[in-house]
Amino acid sequence: MTDYQHTIERSAMFAGIGLHSGVRARVSLSPALPGAGIQFVRTDIADYDNIVRATSEFVTDTMLGTTLKNAAGASVSTVEHFLAACAGLGIDNLRVEIDGPEMPILDGSAGGFTQLLTGAGRRAQSVRRHRIEILETIEVTDGDKWARFEPNLTDTAEAVYDVEINFKDKAIGRQRMIWVAAPDRFAADVADARTFGFLHEVEALKAMGRARGGSLDNAIVVDKGKILNEGGLRFADEFVRHKVLDAVGDLYLMGAPFIGRFVASQTGHALNAKLVQALLAAPQSWRWAVVTEEPEQFAAAN
Repeated sequence: MTDYQHTIERSAMFAGIGLHSGVRARVSLSPALPGAGIQFVRTDIADYDNIVRATSEFVTDTMLGTTLKNAAGASVSTVEHFLAACAGLGIDNLRVEIDGPEMPILDGSAGGFTQLLTGAGRRAQSVRRHRIEILETIEVTDGDKWARFEPNLTDTAEAVYDVEINFKDKAIGRQRMIWVAAPDRFAADVADARTFGFLHEVEALKAMGRARGGSLDNAIVVDKGKILNEGGLRFADEFVRHKVLDAVGDLYLMGAPFIGRFVASQTGHALNAKLVQALLAAPQSWRWAVVTEEPEQFAAAN
């Protein structure tokens, strides 16, 4: 079964506040032509280029989220959770109209975006999907943090995420998740894991004018071994699941799904972006591939 590009079947809309700006934005999703990719359109900008493509060359900031900006200066921040939903569900082409500078945070996960895209339907298009197949190991580091791409251990067209975190706070500790990407598993395994932070960091960010829209409604807050959110965690390992979610979104900025393994320890948006740039700058380490016989989990989602 040949793997084709997909868009959504029908348009959808939602609104919410940005995590860092605290500014409310309205977002409209529409189908896009094959090969268009994920394109953000700043509808509040009329006098210069307002289209921002979701590819690595537009990444300009990775502090506390991923920000995209075009050459004219139009930007959209905190895009990673939305892009994770697109990648996780296998949506290749989408027009995203937004009337503000930051994507809504919703509940701090990709769950709301996933439900919205699922409700809009997933429509196969007439053009084959190309994937980036990892041929050689590429690794980047930042102190004791590291992330790398590896070729698949088996002859499959899978994307495997192997992510580990280790925090001194006993509420988190050491956690590891190995996840094989599949559109029919993203919602159940990854989408609902929320972003997280420590109380002292949240207070410091607010004092700096950041995290203006942050609250216990859109983030897990940890303080001295305790979870401050009423109801606790959605998963026992929700923290590492969210790191996988972030990686799914950040790595989709390569402009296509990948075939291979993503292995990381203590990674974040900056390191994920650095790894994508390192891979694309080493053409001998990857190649374009078209999957003509899909694994069962991909075929089941069409």
